[in-house]
Amino acid sequence: MNYLLRTKKAVTFLSLWILSISLLEAQGINTTAGTINTVTTAVPFLRIIPDARAGGMGDVGLATPIYGNGENEGDYRSPDVNGLYTNPAKLAFIDKDFGFAVTFSPWLRTLVNDIYLANLAGYYKVKKMQTVAVSIRYFSLGNITFTDLNGATTGEFRPNEFAIDGHYARRLGDIFSIAASLRVVYSNLAGGQQVDNNLIKPGVAGSGDISWFVRKRFHENNAHKLEHELTVGMNISNIGSKISYTSSITKDYIPTNLGIGVGYTLNIDKHNSVGVYVDMNKLMVPTPTKDDKNNNGIYDFKEKSSITGMFTSFGDAPGTYENGQLVKGSKTKEEWNEVTWGIGAEYLYNKQFGVRFGYFYEHPLKGNRQFLTAGLTVKYSVVGLNFSYLIPTTIQRNPLDNTIRFSLLFDFLKGGKKSSNETGVSLVPDEPKKKEKKADTKEKTTETKPAESKPGDDKPIIKEGKLEPVEPK
Repeated sequence: MNYLLRTKKAVTFLSLWILSISLLEAQGINTTAGTINTVTTAVPFLRIIPDARAGGMGDVGLATPIYGNGENEGDYRSPDVNGLYTNPAKLAFIDKDFGFAVTFSPWLRTLVNDIYLANLAGYYKVKKMQTVAVSIRYFSLGNITFTDLNGATTGEFRPNEFAIDGHYARRLGDIFSIAASLRVVYSNLAGGQQVDNNLIKPGVAGSGDISWFVRKRFHENNAHKLEHELTVGMNISNIGSKISYTSSITKDYIPTNLGIGVGYTLNIDKHNSVGVYVDMNKLMVPTPTKDDKNNNGIYDFKEKSSITGMFTSFGDAPGTYENGQLVKGSKTKEEWNEVTWGIGAEYLYNKQFGVRFGYFYEHPLKGNRQFLTAGLTVKYSVVGLNFSYLIPTTIQRNPLDNTIRFSLLFDFLKGGKKSSNETGVSLVPDEPKKKEKKADTKEKTTETKPAESKPGDDKPIIKEGKLEPVEPK
């Protein structure tokens, strides 16, 4: 019985190990650049960007451009629904009535073929200024076979995680929009197993996002020639509860994140545009330390609430010590090391064909994720297809090494016609109601004058050789 229990512990550890290798590896494990102090969380799949367009630009998407808003004839350019994975506020500028997208990302493809991330998202335009959307993210960690020490199969288990999101985005003028999102997270890594007499159960958490987006165009003209566009976006994501897989009072943080992005787009003419975009992201969770001031066997950083951890995460890095003394400026330096950077460039022709490249950087002591990306876009009618490919630049393995990801998008207009300002049913009035002017009840009368008779109208008419008299008018 004991060896079976030990086997269950080992299998449970194996499932957690697979999770850490495939996900927490994205937050850094192996590096010899110095003391490793990575910031890790539970359910890190929430920080995986499934959008293949962003994936082709170094996971950049907070301030990628919105290609118009449908106000000009022939200006069908618009953000797509996958923008909700980086900055939901961009959805307020979408110019189609409704649509959906499907994305698929193989995970650890070089090792196994049954681990993947799948996503489904859909949106509905609510009049001109508002958009609502929902999305589902499903992460499958493959199949695990349970065996005893003799190799006999005792059962099978499929670890999995998913999140269901709801989004509401609204424009507040011509250049500014905001959005709010709510999310339910479910994580089942080793349900039913036991470790140290603790029953492993599925973890459940709730969270939300707050985001905004600003775009400003310069030198606008009907031909879109040499137009400039500056975009700025911010998203504070996964603000919510902690999560636990046991009955222990110690719970784990979910990946609350602050993301800020800026972008510049140049429309060379109506058919050609190029842009450069930069994102910076920082996890708003405590940096791990070994402090235990109350000597209860639990590190102090784990005992903070999720909200306290958010605000203290900007100044809680322990820094570097030499000869027992804190090195001046090392704490600030370590905080900046926790920021990840992404830069991407994109060229679009006629808003139907595009190529993009990007680079992602994470400090070697905070994860060491560093890779190049490339992407391709093809759009025809209501269908769009995005591809992305990741190329590692360090010995640090990435679950998406040399993997092709894709997104399939569909956008529709009601009745096949161009959307108008009155599309949909408004949840909140776009504009204040105007007082109607009272109609004038007085009816206008017109006088009709009798037709004047002309000379010769009373002449007789000759019909069939006979004269017929005509009565005078």
